Amino acid sequence: MRTLASILLRIVTSRRIQRLLPALIIACLMTWFWTDLLRALGAGVALPILAAVLLLWVMSRRRIPAAARAWNRWLGAVTLAAALLGLLAFFNPGDGILNDVSLGGNWGSAIIGSQSYTGVLSVVAIALVGIAVTWPALSWRALRNGARRVIPALRQSGRWGQTSQRRLRDFYRQHPLHANATSWVRQRRQRGRAFREIVMPPPQPPPDPPIARQPVTVEKDTSPSAAPAGSIPATPQLALPFLGRWQLPSVELLNETAKANLSQAEVERRARLIEESLGSYGVEAKVVQINVGPTVTQFGIDPGWDRKFKEVKQRDRDGNVNVRLEEVSRTRVKVERITSLSNNLALALAAHSIRIEAPIPGTSLVGIEVPNSSMGLVPIRDVLESGSFQKLRSRSKMAIALGEGTAGEMVAADLAKMPHVLIAGATGSGKTVCLDSIIVSLLTNNTPEELRFIMVDPKRVELIAFNGMPHLMTPVVTEGDKAVDMLKWIEQDMDNRYRKLASAGAHNIERYNRSSQASKPMHYLVVIIDELADLMMVKSEEVEPRLCRSAQMGRAVGIHLVIATQRPSVDVITGLIKANFPTRISFGVVSQVDSRTILDMAGAEKLLGRGDMLYLSSDMSKPKRLQGCYTSPEEIDRVVNFWREQARMQTAGIFASADDDIGKGNGEDPLLDQARRLAKEHRQISPSFLQRQLRVGYARAERLMQQLQKEAVDTRSQAEES
Repeated sequence: MRTLASILLRIVTSRRIQRLLPALIIACLMTWFWTDLLRALGAGVALPILAAVLLLWVMSRRRIPAAARAWNRWLGAVTLAAALLGLLAFFNPGDGILNDVSLGGNWGSAIIGSQSYTGVLSVVAIALVGIAVTWPALSWRALRNGARRVIPALRQSGRWGQTSQRRLRDFYRQHPLHANATSWVRQRRQRGRAFREIVMPPPQPPPDPPIARQPVTVEKDTSPSAAPAGSIPATPQLALPFLGRWQLPSVELLNETAKANLSQAEVERRARLIEESLGSYGVEAKVVQINVGPTVTQFGIDPGWDRKFKEVKQRDRDGNVNVRLEEVSRTRVKVERITSLSNNLALALAAHSIRIEAPIPGTSLVGIEVPNSSMGLVPIRDVLESGSFQKLRSRSKMAIALGEGTAGEMVAADLAKMPHVLIAGATGSGKTVCLDSIIVSLLTNNTPEELRFIMVDPKRVELIAFNGMPHLMTPVVTEGDKAVDMLKWIEQDMDNRYRKLASAGAHNIERYNRSSQASKPMHYLVVIIDELADLMMVKSEEVEPRLCRSAQMGRAVGIHLVIATQRPSVDVITGLIKANFPTRISFGVVSQVDSRTILDMAGAEKLLGRGDMLYLSSDMSKPKRLQGCYTSPEEIDRVVNFWREQARMQTAGIFASADDDIGKGNGEDPLLDQARRLAKEHRQISPSFLQRQLRVGYARAERLMQQLQKEAVDTRSQAEES
């Protein structure tokens, strides 16, 4: 009886039964009220069944947050279902339970009403509303394109009369500033003010990142107002255009990847092999905990006892001597005895290599990490939708996704608290994918007004996909000399930020942004360097001190460094650099020496590669093993194109207003002063160069170029006459 009760209890508490329980409840309710549902919905009774199946699928896949964000699609689906019921109500089955109603049931009959033509109009109107709610962008685009085609046709047919056009034009001329002006006019005037604020140079502009030289030559200014020789005038960076709120990308741009699951029988077989292998070497131990991860499975071992016995001889009644063993003492098995058997355990389990964590932090167990038979991927979307990341994201804008732990938990971190990250690993171990995941995590949570990037990629092919997005302060730097100049600029910008904090009386960037004395919020700056070894080989005497100073003082003003290298040697990762980068991530390395260089301990040489990493932060005594997030090139392209398109639309709108204002002025372009400064700083410029630096159209850049050339000719003529 107890056995039967335990079996029933195990069945009820199993995960499969718990997943099927909502489906059973819904099926029972629909069976109980089947007749009422059939009369109310008719043939449309299949719709709630389909909705119930879809809801159960969402709950089983744990996609409730993503489904909740798509509320418009749920509402549109309900509206389209109502239109379908109205359409079915036009038909009568002829016999059966629906004979006195219709195929659409009572609800469908109520939608179409009593007259057929009003019913058709109602169904069409409801269907159009459903389509507009479900696909708003597509509907608006179709309506706009249709209007562009219909209005010219109406004009040509004479229905749009000349008299009506003349009356509307006269009314607009008589009342240009009418009290009931449209919102479009108000937004146009606001954009004009925003543009004038953008192009006004500040009193003391900060230095700009170095800019590449261009192929077209312009005469250098020789007027008395020109800058003295040897000095480089600071060029203020043009602020980003802003027509409205920046829209953050949705996680729907990222892929969903199926995970590889390890069978329970395989896990239990490995647990028995571990116990038998340890027992064969005289080590008493028992597997009491199993954590299945995407790459490795961690077996928690409870060490047994080392027992000492002595022989006790006793005579029985017949005079025979009997020998028995009596336990004298026992001590716990030393952890060193288990760790010394790592190679023997790898042989017994037929594994490439195993890693022993003794003990598991927070427990009294020894962890034996065995590679899985098939390595699974951890899509970045799963980490971004996890509860740990969402909780961290609500507190900090600098939340980044790291990966999945050995116990299946999603791991995220706050870059603002790290505050800098040092990443190392051999070629192909996953460094660049980790950098991509960090960048994409920040892009999904920050607008260009809140976060800016500076990226250095000596290999020229790893970070080039991020070119063109509005978060970049300058295109991806690929040359060593320009990278050194960029580090100099970062150091100067850091000093300027500290002056602003001192003038506002704020201790850090968070308090400065909340202060009333701040003219505008200060954005975060994240510096990404994909290969540190190349820079250290070119100019180590300039790179190392500037990196260390930026790392020491950059946290308070929102400057964070993320540096990666595939050569973790002492001449690249020096002691001074290690001291200023408390947070480190190590992927698979070649030798134990490299592991000690990056983590100050062994273990990274036993990693499996392909995203398998050890994560060590300043608040951890031992590194944590994770399977890093995977971000595919297609996902990067979708996120970057989202920001590119949004910046293009906003830039086009704001500079279109500016061009209109210029046409009404005195003919002098407000950006002419900035163009002059660029001409003084760079001996060779071109219209395309001005187009990129000033964020203007090609026609306007050509006009600026012609004005500069005219000024150069006038200056030279005056010099010849004098």
